[in-house]
Amino acid sequence: MAELPSSDDRFRVPVIDVSHWATCSAAERTALATAVDEAARTVGFLQITGHGIPDRVADDLATAMDTFFSLPPEEKRALCAPPDVNRGYTPPKAEKLSLSLGVSSPEDLFEAFNVGVDGTAHPSSALPTAYFPANRWPAPHLAPGFREAVESWFAHAGGLARLLTRIFAHALGLDEDFFRPCTDRSVDVLRMNNYALPDGETHVERDRMGMGAHTDYGIVTVLWADRVPGLQILGPEGRWHDVLPEEGALLVNLGDALARWTNDRWRSTLHRVLPPTDADGRLIRRRSAAYFHDGNHDAVISPLPGCVPRNAEPLYPPITIGEHISAKLAGSRALRPNEDATRESARLLTATDTADR
Repeated sequence: MAELPSSDDRFRVPVIDVSHWATCSAAERTALATAVDEAARTVGFLQITGHGIPDRVADDLATAMDTFFSLPPEEKRALCAPPDVNRGYTPPKAEKLSLSLGVSSPEDLFEAFNVGVDGTAHPSSALPTAYFPANRWPAPHLAPGFREAVESWFAHAGGLARLLTRIFAHALGLDEDFFRPCTDRSVDVLRMNNYALPDGETHVERDRMGMGAHTDYGIVTVLWADRVPGLQILGPEGRWHDVLPEEGALLVNLGDALARWTNDRWRSTLHRVLPPTDADGRLIRRRSAAYFHDGNHDAVISPLPGCVPRNAEPLYPPITIGEHISAKLAGSRALRPNEDATRESARLLTATDTADR
């Protein structure tokens, strides 16, 4: 995959404090919503402070991740799921995130563990197991406290994601509860990532990605990450920019569903993770946990009021959340190129500019 140039200019992801959303004045709400709209139109990423998630919850999550990812490979592999089941363990070099955009690249270095809303735990809710499969948890004696820490983070990150959808609706000039009917049975997934090499490998191969360039699939992603270099996002000018989360902030980015709902008024931004390495090319520790708030599997994505110019056609045909996510996962997890990828994303990923990163 040809590289796009990177940039060390003063590109910044806006920092937005949401702590007083529920109690602030109408003028303050308007100012905050305006800032969100500006970030969504120009960057597609935000740094959220005032999110109210206690430090201990994040600390417990980090400890739980360390416990799990330090398990022997055979214990982790016992928790692998088939590619069409978005749960359980993924070993290094098993996925290609770029295939979610229809573009091939070397396998990604990250290993991951996924959990989500478990439809089998709520038989009365009639959640289809195709979108809400059972979670696969490590045995308590192998990873003490793992499930409790992960479920606590899942609940807190989900609460923040739902708050953000209310703020997004306000910023789009809609009723604050506009997205509720589209998210009350949301296909939410928490993916915990650790950048690692397969057994026996000690150095990162040339052109290998920690996580290949991709956009997220749903409405909004809430990301906890170590303050270790690696994450890059693609700016509107076509350059990659390094991003480190501010102390105490959670990175938030918009997904394809929201971009399609807004007819690309808001950006679902390409991002990637370079392998975090030392001066000798050895991988160093970098962890992240991405909470994907994707929306109801049967919610139809079609342009929101006011997002399509008069006498213009929408940029995308209607599609359900479930159909969209299934096509994306068929690329990243099942390694089948996503034929529904946007032309613009594919163009950027295959750009011929060969400038250094």
